[in-house]
Amino acid sequence: MSFRSVLVAVDGSRHSDMALAHAIELARDGNARLTILTATPPPPGVSLTGPGAVAAAEAAARMDHDFDEILRAAADRVPDDLPVTTVHASGPPAQAILNEMERGDHDLIVMGSRGLGLARALMGSVSHRVLRHAPAAVLIVHAEGKPDAGAPAASDQEGRGASVSR
Repeated sequence: MSFRSVLVAVDGSRHSDMALAHAIELARDGNARLTILTATPPPPGVSLTGPGAVAAAEAAARMDHDFDEILRAAADRVPDDLPVTTVHASGPPAQAILNEMERGDHDLIVMGSRGLGLARALMGSVSHRVLRHAPAAVLIVHAEGKPDAGAPAASDQEGRGASVSR
């Protein structure tokens, strides 16, 4: 099966690291476009006025910066001979992924089976929402075995599992 445009969602979790490795491999093998997306989730129940507003704004800026770093690190893992586009969205991650899938005319979404705890706690399983609503193929990647110790190389096949739905 060959795809022309691969969208991979990253959030810094080891599941998304493995998803990135799969996406790089698929894009390279299929001569497809690669787009890496991260989404800064909205802060939970933040009031924009009152004494907590400044602290909430600072926390949101730090979170935005952290996701910029995640996106930059993911792009740095892509081999130089593979063109890559990066997208940093704001808002609920599942909706950001679905919006970019449509906007970028991607025919494959690659994502980890589990993300960072904050997004999951706020919105439920992002991968389940994308899987239910995406009109394109979705590849869910499972990170198994070793705890987070750094990003795997794109050609590292050990300990990777994946499931595809169309």
